[in-house]
Amino acid sequence: MSDGNRPAYGPAPASGHHLPPRFSGGTGPIVQRRSAPKTLLFGILGAAVVVGAFTAVHIGANLRFDDAADAYQSARTETVAARTALESEVDALTATTTSADSLLAADTGLLMDGVPLDDLTTAITDAKDLTATAQELTAQEPPRLGEKPGWFWELFGSADLLDAQADDADALRTELDAQLPEVEEADAAMIDAGSTVVTGAAAAVPAFEAGHISAKNLDIIAMRTAADDIAPLTTLDDDAVARFTTLQASAAQVVASEDAEMAEKAGPLLGARLEIEAFARSLAPGVLLEFDWAPIVNGAGDNGSMGGYTTWWWDEPDRSVILLSNSVAEQWPADRSKALVAHEVGHAISVKCEDMYDSSTQDSIEKWATAWAISMGFTDDANGVWAYGYPPESYIAAASGCR
Repeated sequence: MSDGNRPAYGPAPASGHHLPPRFSGGTGPIVQRRSAPKTLLFGILGAAVVVGAFTAVHIGANLRFDDAADAYQSARTETVAARTALESEVDALTATTTSADSLLAADTGLLMDGVPLDDLTTAITDAKDLTATAQELTAQEPPRLGEKPGWFWELFGSADLLDAQADDADALRTELDAQLPEVEEADAAMIDAGSTVVTGAAAAVPAFEAGHISAKNLDIIAMRTAADDIAPLTTLDDDAVARFTTLQASAAQVVASEDAEMAEKAGPLLGARLEIEAFARSLAPGVLLEFDWAPIVNGAGDNGSMGGYTTWWWDEPDRSVILLSNSVAEQWPADRSKALVAHEVGHAISVKCEDMYDSSTQDSIEKWATAWAISMGFTDDANGVWAYGYPPESYIAAASGCR
């Protein structure tokens, strides 16, 4: 049956049965299920996509930064190594330049005729210019790698900066590497020029000595020793400068010594004295002879008498000092003066022939000098015969081998 009124519990079921909105005995409300809104699902998915994209970008930024940092650190390490190498060579060049300046300052000009000082001066100037250029490069240092940023946009920006800094470091290293051989060449050129000056000064000593034969033996020997000390040098350092300075000072002392000797010999007999000294040296080549003069020598020198006295040393180098009375010069070039001088040279040259005769007694020593004068062709009795008697023929034969 039906009517137009709706039942109190909702529409009638199609079967005709009426069901209550809840079963008997039930107490809880009926829960109605709904599906999630589409907008919420899209939001979650969108957030996941954003998070994934951020993560990917952040990872990429980190990798990009790490690669850039590694490349920059490698470039910086190589550049710093090149900078250190150039600094070391610049330090060496600066030390050599200082020594070269000192070398020029020590030059007195006495030994340097014909020695090319201009080459050293030019090398010094070039070295100083090159040092200034090199120091401008070594003053630059690539910055140290800083802390790694946290945000991806900072990572990308820092990576770009590191790329630029790596390029700068590579460019600086290229300049440093190019400058290194130039500094080395400048150092070598200055050492060569300095060695030429040093060895040139040593090589000039024999000619210098020959030009100052009246200097004292010990001063000549000191100059020879200084030349020997400096000749083998192939470096330019404080030691080379010190030896060069010693050589220059010894040459100056030779000049001063000769000046003093010439002042002592000055006077009306100067010409004859110098001739006698030259004559004596011609008889004993290779022996350093030094001469002194006095009015009386060995008790002789007045009333036409002549006196001589010779002191010699067996050690190296061969050297002797001959003391002659003024009367020898006054009677020069008489045969008797020559014979007496030859006798004294016989004593002096014995330093070259010490094994040829018995030097244990004064008589034997005087017989040797007399025999030597005779062997040289000086037959006047002033050769020693008058004072010491005629020597044995064996002595004359032995003396003939002493030259």
